Amino acid sequence: MSVPLYEAKAEFFRMPGHPVRIRVLELLQDGPLPVRELPAAVEVEPSRLSQQLAVPRRSGIVTSTREGSTVVHAPAGGDVADLMKAARRILTGLTAGRNELLTELREAEVTAR
Repeated sequence: MSVPLYEAKAEFFRMPGHPVRIRVLELLQDGPLPVRELPAAVEVEPSRLSQQLAVPRRSGIVTSTREGSTVVHAPAGGDVADLMKAARRILTGLTAGRNELLTELREAEVTAR
């Protein structure tokens, strides 16, 4: 039985639904990183990072390869970086709209006095 596309999309968008996972995806936009560099960059304990990395690895959007004794994580494709950039653009637009509304509200309050 196939899953409706809207359900598959909902499941996909739940995957990055944690700040640690989002931060890792942002860091990986610039290229693969050894796992030893991630805890300091994300500011979490290695065990917590490992738990959070398991989710995007299982979903297939992050890959892990071993280079000698080092495990290196990378985005599975450029679309992951595009998704993070799109989220930033959307949030920037939303924030700008809120700031404009706040400015208008403050100006109206001053005028009403």
